[in-house]
Amino acid sequence: QVQAVESGGGFVEPGGSLRLSCTGSGAAFDGYAIGWFRQAAGREREGISCITWSGDTAWYVDSVKGRFTTSRDKAANTVYLQMNSLKSEDTAMYYCAACVSVAPGVILPSSVAQWGQGTQVTVSS
Repeated sequence: QVQAVESGGGFVEPGGSLRLSCTGSGAAFDGYAIGWFRQAAGREREGISCITWSGDTAWYVDSVKGRFTTSRDKAANTVYLQMNSLKSEDTAMYYCAACVSVAPGVILPSSVAQWGQGTQVTVSS
């Protein structure tokens, strides 16, 4: 099982930026692609990004492509999500978990994914 703790959420105005962090416990991330997922009120959780264990390849859904960038620091056992040009529709609870990219724009949690507490992102004027 791959467990992690998310942080970095907050309240930001439209057009603003936030950087989320996802830190795995021990060797929890070794060998796994790690993704960011989000769940808005009343909606299903969706995968928005997934980065390989090596960090050299990342996939994004169309709604965040060009605005969000994921990266990872293996030494720190941490995966980041830099979110720019935030929109009100980005408001959601954000989670990280082991991921798989099954098709262009389709990111799912892997079989070893475990969900943490998440971090809330609110975009509003």
